[in-house]
Amino acid sequence: MGMVVHRERPEAALLAKRATAWLTERGHRVRVPADDAVAAGLEEWACPEDRLCDDLDLAVSLGGDGTMLRTVDLVCAAGVPVLGVNVGHLGYLTECEPADLEAALSRFFAGDFRVEERMTLDVRTSGRYRDVVALNEAWLEKTLPGHTVHMGLSIAGSLFTTYAADGLIVSTPTGSTAYNLSVRGPVVSPTLRAMVVKPVSPHQLFDYALVLDASEEVAVEVLQGRTATLMVDGQRVGELVAGDVVTCRGGAHPARLVRFGEHNFHQILKTKFHLADR
Repeated sequence: MGMVVHRERPEAALLAKRATAWLTERGHRVRVPADDAVAAGLEEWACPEDRLCDDLDLAVSLGGDGTMLRTVDLVCAAGVPVLGVNVGHLGYLTECEPADLEAALSRFFAGDFRVEERMTLDVRTSGRYRDVVALNEAWLEKTLPGHTVHMGLSIAGSLFTTYAADGLIVSTPTGSTAYNLSVRGPVVSPTLRAMVVKPVSPHQLFDYALVLDASEEVAVEVLQGRTATLMVDGQRVGELVAGDVVTCRGGAHPARLVRFGEHNFHQILKTKFHLADR
C-alpha cells in the first residue's frame, strides 16, 4: 500500500498515521514517499519515489485534488489504482471522506470496487525538461507580469494559428473543470478521450476553445520575444525560450481511480456550483 500525503495539512498527517496503524495491524506493508513521510512523522515507512510502485497494489491519496494529481503522476505508468480521500474541500476526483477510510480499504481488499479510467496527457518539451504525465492540464503562461507571450499552435503537424496571450491551456476532459473552466472553457464529460485547447486573455478576436481528438498531437512553440513558463497540473516544470516546443497528446497510460459506486460527475458539478433542480 502506498500513502501519498498532503504535506501542509495536519489532518492529512493524522489520517495517514491512523491508516498506517490500521493497515500494519492487518499485515499489510505500507510505503510513503520520503518527503511525505518526514512531513507526516512516518519516517519508518519512508520510500524513495522511484521505488514506490514496486509490487504496489494500491496508492491512497490523502488530501484534495492536488494530492490526487501528484499521486497519479507517481503511479500512473505502473497501472496502480488510486483511492482518493478528501481531506479538504469538495473534490472532483476523491472518492471518500476521512471517516470512511477504513471501510473503503476493507471494501478494496474484499474486491468490492471498480476502477474508472481517465485519460491523461503525455507532455514533452524539446529536450529541455523531463517528460511529464498530466491528469488535468498543461499550460504555458507569461513569465513577466504585464506582458503577453507569443506562441504558435500546431495541430497534427500543421500550424493552426499564432497567439499573443497571457497563456495557452491544453486540458483533458478531467481538467476541463480546472483552470480551463476558470477561463470560460467548455465542461467535457470525463469519460471522453479529447483535448481542450483554450487561450488565456488573447489579444485577438479568435479566443475560442478547440475540442480535439486525443490522437491529434498539439504542439505549442514559444515564438520570438518573451519567455514562457510551463506548468503541468499546477506544478512549475520550467521556463521556455523562443524556439522551445511543448507537445501534448493523449497519454499512453490512463489514470486508474478506485470507485465504490456510481461516481456522478454531473451531480458533483451541480453541488460545486450550487445549481438548483428547478
